[in-house]
Amino acid sequence: MLFNSYPFIFVFWPVTAVVYFLLIRFRWTLAAKGWLALASLFFYGYWDYKYVPLILGSILFNYLTGRWIASVSGSAVGKRKAILAFGIVVDVALLGYYKYANFFLENLSELTGHHYPLLQIVLPLGISFFTFTQIAFLVDAYRGKVHETNFVSYVLFVTFFPHLIAGPILHHGEMMPQFDRLRNKVWNWSNAAKGLFLFCIGLFKKVVIADTFAIYANDGFKSATQFTDSWVASLSYTLQLYFDFSGYTDMAIGIALFFNIVLPQNFNSPYKAVSITDFWRRWHMTLSRWLRDYIYIPLGGNRKGFARANVNLIIVFFIGGLWHGAGWTFILWGLLHGFGQALQRVWTRRGRPLPKWLAIAVTFLFVNVTWVFFRAENVDQALRILKGMAGMNGLGLDQLSSFVFPILLFAVFLPIVFFAKNSSERAEAFRPSVKTALGMAVLFIVSLLYLNRISEFLYFNF
Repeated sequence: MLFNSYPFIFVFWPVTAVVYFLLIRFRWTLAAKGWLALASLFFYGYWDYKYVPLILGSILFNYLTGRWIASVSGSAVGKRKAILAFGIVVDVALLGYYKYANFFLENLSELTGHHYPLLQIVLPLGISFFTFTQIAFLVDAYRGKVHETNFVSYVLFVTFFPHLIAGPILHHGEMMPQFDRLRNKVWNWSNAAKGLFLFCIGLFKKVVIADTFAIYANDGFKSATQFTDSWVASLSYTLQLYFDFSGYTDMAIGIALFFNIVLPQNFNSPYKAVSITDFWRRWHMTLSRWLRDYIYIPLGGNRKGFARANVNLIIVFFIGGLWHGAGWTFILWGLLHGFGQALQRVWTRRGRPLPKWLAIAVTFLFVNVTWVFFRAENVDQALRILKGMAGMNGLGLDQLSSFVFPILLFAVFLPIVFFAKNSSERAEAFRPSVKTALGMAVLFIVSLLYLNRISEFLYFNF
């Protein structure tokens, strides 16, 4: 697998950047963008070349559909809406086939008692991300916000390799102007240093911290039944996912900075959130933005009254849960977050504000419990873990000696996620220095020692 081969990343990224900047230096802008687009497609195809035609077909379809929408007179609203609907239906159908066809067949077999054979489908890497990115492009074209008509630029917008696999989910307007800028001095040492700083932090988060917690999360979800081992399992996964996803985000933003491209912030200390709504303003921020702009607001947002706004929230997070995966556990996870936000809105209107420390604790507890559904392979496994966390199968205090190391890890890393500055805050305050360079070197060298046990980023599965 490509993402278990960090040496490939370490070679691919610098070589791509060198050629890109040489082309920009000679003001061959189109060639530079074409090179970066081809390199990004090679990056994607290194995982499985058979799916390159799929992503190219999706790109071509959406590019032509977007231009079709833009070519129709603004007064022909009905026709523009029909083209937009056609484009979205095709995109959702493609995503539905690869991601949900077998889920549908499994449930149809259970409902009817007739066995429907499952399809031999391998989920294409990043299909949810490049599909959502392109749906946003179509909607923006309908709203008159798209002015880019160059096909090479559009391919680059969709495939730019730092964000292609697991986000951030981008808006066309925030990216293409950055690729089109020409400067005499294109190489920016400040951006490169900051990018390397973020990359080293992200790599350390992933291969050292997240993959250490993964050991206890995986073991616990397989066998935990009592209070102690169930809480170790759930907290391990909560911290694994935190450092895994924030690590990927740091690496993506860091690599993009080498190309003088600023990706939007996607992760902002979500476990410091004081409410579920605040959590979603901090966790996977570009997905939250997408759900708000392209589902919640078109449904009516909060313009049609308090009750309707709550229903819209539940619908949005049902879709958000389904987007994350084809399974009842993801649907339940999404619904829990939807109903949780609806209840929070009712409390905000009628109850008393909680002290900040208590609000953070309650929110974290809710998020930790709901992550159980997100991680579990099925509902029965999730309920087993939750029953264990509730102490329904005994406390298991005799197992404490087996969990000394993960408990020590909790004691170290929980205060970090609650109180320490996050990577974005550190990047804003970043100033190159010998001390910083030594710290980066230590993080990188330690990370190299752990490369023999790495696993895929969790969000690659979505």
